[in-house]
Amino acid sequence: MLIICLGTASCYPTSTRSVSCTALRFEDGDVWIFDCGEGSQVQLQKSSVRSSRITKIFITHLHGDHLFGLPGLMCTIGVSVPERKDFVLEIYGPRGLRKYIRNTLILSKSALTYDYVVHEMIPMEEQFPDDWNTWPSDDEATGTLHPQEILGKDICADQKYIWDLFENENVCVKAGPITHSIPSFGFVVMESDKPGKLDVTQLIKLGVLPGPIYSRIKKGETITLPSGVSLKPEQVLGPPKLGRKITILGDTCNTERITDLAKSSDIVLHEATNENSMEEKAIDMGHSTPRMAARFAERVGARILMLYHFSQRYKTSPDNKDDLNVNILLEEAQQELSSLNCNCQVMLADDLLEYTVSRPIN
Repeated sequence: MLIICLGTASCYPTSTRSVSCTALRFEDGDVWIFDCGEGSQVQLQKSSVRSSRITKIFITHLHGDHLFGLPGLMCTIGVSVPERKDFVLEIYGPRGLRKYIRNTLILSKSALTYDYVVHEMIPMEEQFPDDWNTWPSDDEATGTLHPQEILGKDICADQKYIWDLFENENVCVKAGPITHSIPSFGFVVMESDKPGKLDVTQLIKLGVLPGPIYSRIKKGETITLPSGVSLKPEQVLGPPKLGRKITILGDTCNTERITDLAKSSDIVLHEATNENSMEEKAIDMGHSTPRMAARFAERVGARILMLYHFSQRYKTSPDNKDDLNVNILLEEAQQELSSLNCNCQVMLADDLLEYTVSRPIN
């Protein structure tokens, strides 16, 4: 699994950073996109990601720097994906996303070469800020569907505050609530374990020749040898290849309710908008500091912490005395992890950075 950082800035793009957009590429080449701020199409063209391989898009919350690039990206996918009936782009996000996409595409008369579906997560009442009612709250999509739209599901949380979004034999995706100035979510991608390597030499010695029976053994089926003896899969299979767990959080100043869901993550992508000395202001705006991100990584037992969503004041190579080097955020997170006696590794995301998530060791 490969993480490609397409946008790592907060609020608005700069000359060196685009706003929030992260790609996750699987071994089969399929790509999932997490958030899609303005300019994401340009970043895709600079990256190794092929827009024709995008099959799912997940939106953490409905602020513009995480959303405004989505309609354009959908049109770009339409150009790169030949018209075919078997392809449906699946999009997941908070209530209101369906209306935003439908109205934008209809008003701009944007026809697509493929079908799409928007599955909406219905926020809990406590996810809404106190001043929510001061804004118009008509977030339900009504009226005629876009010509290529398939009506999606409304997904509610279970008793453990988990939204079950997607699952197949290889991977599942769940969402959990995090606190921000509007309803915001974190996504947890959990890969299934894979069977270990077959001991072909041992199988041949036992009289089991290569063929479909090998696949049955790898699937966990007990077989009967020519001698009449039962052979259990664990007798000829190496240790299983453990699945990976990736947690990608949206904007947040409190991650308490997603802690259990994110336990034992191999990597956590956590915002660090401002340095530790600005923690009070960060929390007031619904954001986090490196110290807050490090404490979350320690609580969930993450192997890797990747910081992203940086304020514009933090530069990779500052040339203005009022700007700070982004490495201050890295150092502050490292110091906090050290004080917690936590051996989690921390790194800074950067636009177009590619990071391979290795499998955990048995």
